[in-house]
Order: sequence, then C-alpha cells, then structure tokens
Amino acid sequence: MTTYKRRTLLQALGALAACGGLLGLQPAMAASFPDHPITLIVPYPAGGSADLAGRTAAKALEGVLGQTVVVENRAGAGGNIGIGALARSKADGYTIGLSTIGPFGINPFLYKELPFDPDKDFEPIAMVLTTPNVIAVRADSPYKTLADLVKEGKSRDKDHLLSYGTPGVGSSLHLTGVQLEQATGMGLLHVPFKGVSASMPALIGGQIDILMDNLPSTLSHVQSADRIRALAVTSADRVPVLPDVPTVAESGYPDVKVTSWFALYAPAGTPADVMKTLVDASRKAMVSPELEKTFTSQGGSVGNLFGQDLADFGKQERQRWGALIKERHISVNK
Repeated sequence: MTTYKRRTLLQALGALAACGGLLGLQPAMAASFPDHPITLIVPYPAGGSADLAGRTAAKALEGVLGQTVVVENRAGAGGNIGIGALARSKADGYTIGLSTIGPFGINPFLYKELPFDPDKDFEPIAMVLTTPNVIAVRADSPYKTLADLVKEGKSRDKDHLLSYGTPGVGSSLHLTGVQLEQATGMGLLHVPFKGVSASMPALIGGQIDILMDNLPSTLSHVQSADRIRALAVTSADRVPVLPDVPTVAESGYPDVKVTSWFALYAPAGTPADVMKTLVDASRKAMVSPELEKTFTSQGGSVGNLFGQDLADFGKQERQRWGALIKERHISVNK
C-alpha cells in the first residue's frame, strides 16, 4: 500500500470514528433534557382557572424536572392565539402549553380557520385539572334557586332576556348556558368577556344577571357569599367545598352536565424520548400532595389521563361538542 493510500485510509477511519463518537453522544444529550427553563403557554388571562391550573402544574413539574417552568399568558380569540403559538413553537420540549375544552373541543366547530389542528399539531402530555362550572347571581338577586331563575327566564320576551357573562364565545361556560337554554326552554342573552376579571365586576355591578364560570376562579366569592350567590354547579355530584350548593341535575335538569378540563400538550414532532420525560414527570407531579390539596380546595379534581388516553379523550370531546354546536347553529358572532 502506498503512503498516499495509507494516509487516505487513516483519514477515513478517523472521520468514521469521529462520526460514531458524535452519534454515541446523542443519547446522553437527549437524556439531559431539560437542561434549561421550560415555557408553559397559558392561552387565557391571568387570574382565571386556566391560569391557576397552569401555574400550579408548573410548580409541581419544577419539583420533578429540576428546572424552572415559566408561565406565559397569551390570551385572545377564545384561546386560539396562545394555542396557535404553541403549534408554531420549536418541537424540542422547551415550550409546552395548557389547553382547555375551548381550543381542543369547541373552537374547531366555531371558527372557519384556526391557526392549528388539534388532531395533528400536538403531542398529548397530561390532563391537569377537571372542574365543574358554577351558575351564580348577585347576593341581592331575587333568584334564590335555579328554579327561580328558570321561572323568570321563561317569562321574559326576546327583547328582555336574562343575560349571562362568560370568558368568551365557545368556552365551556358559553355552552353551559346553551345547554341550560336547551334543557329549560328559556332564552338567555350571552355576553362574552375577556376572563372572569371582567365578568365578575359586571355581575356585581349589575351589568349582567348571571355569571357562568369555572368553579376555582369564583370559589372564594361564592364561599364568602357577600356579593354573589351560587345557584348550582354543573358536576354530576355536589362539590365537597360547596356542600349546600345543588347540582343542575338535582335542580331538575339531568342533561346539563359540563366538566371543564385543562391539559398539557407539546408541539407535534417533539422527540419521543423528550415526550416520555414530560409524560413521566407529569405522572409524578399529578400525585404531588401539594398539587392535589390546591386543586381539591378549589373544587377541582386532579387529572388522570396521559399520552394516548388524553388524545382519545380529546376526540370524544370534539364529537360531543361538535354535535351540540351544529344542532344549535352556534357561531362566534352569536
């Protein structure tokens, strides 16, 4: 073998060894995830139930992952802006998001164009929180029970409907009102707000008659009962933190059962090993005594769906709410 050929062979072997060395480092690099802070997008304003769920989950995940999880509120368009940003994020595990029944279960049937596809653009991580909604009125309202409210609502003509405030068109609170109309035969006027921080003052100030909200963000007001009164919750059973508040079903309308949910997702294409780390960390975080205490004290329940089970649940929700929206001809302009 000539000196030239020997030198060429040695160079090729050296390059191959270097390549093999780099490949050998890949598992170690992946195993180091996460090695810097993670961003958690919450597509709703600060102060609401989604924000509470996101910040509580972030804190619990920090204890498992050993990295800071920074909550970033990106509100607007019924959650579409924040979830759209999540879909466009780099699929490396360092940006995850908290979605709700709105963007993943309802909005696909309300908006002609969405900046994301809930079936294709995300990897499911974990259900964080489920909670009933609450139907409330002012403390000085003449309506002491849901039956009182329905009686009044059915007596009104279309120009003088009782009004109810929610965090927006297509939220589970909006559809709680739709289901209540359907079940009772009364008409209601939907008034969307940008979160409970806006709808609560409107109720207290008399601009709306009824507030529909996720229980966690309204619980302290309901418990004090100095400014608002809860008429019913939308869960199948009474909530332990509000034992005296009946369910809508108990009040005579068994078909009105709505559970709001909050779940974590990553952008589609996130590496499998990174997803495994996020799912495993979520499983551990969800059994955190501190997290469970926080959620149960707010009238919610810790989630227990992960990975594919969460994906299957999302599909079922789209089937359920899609049927109602089409039946009632609901649009973002209503």
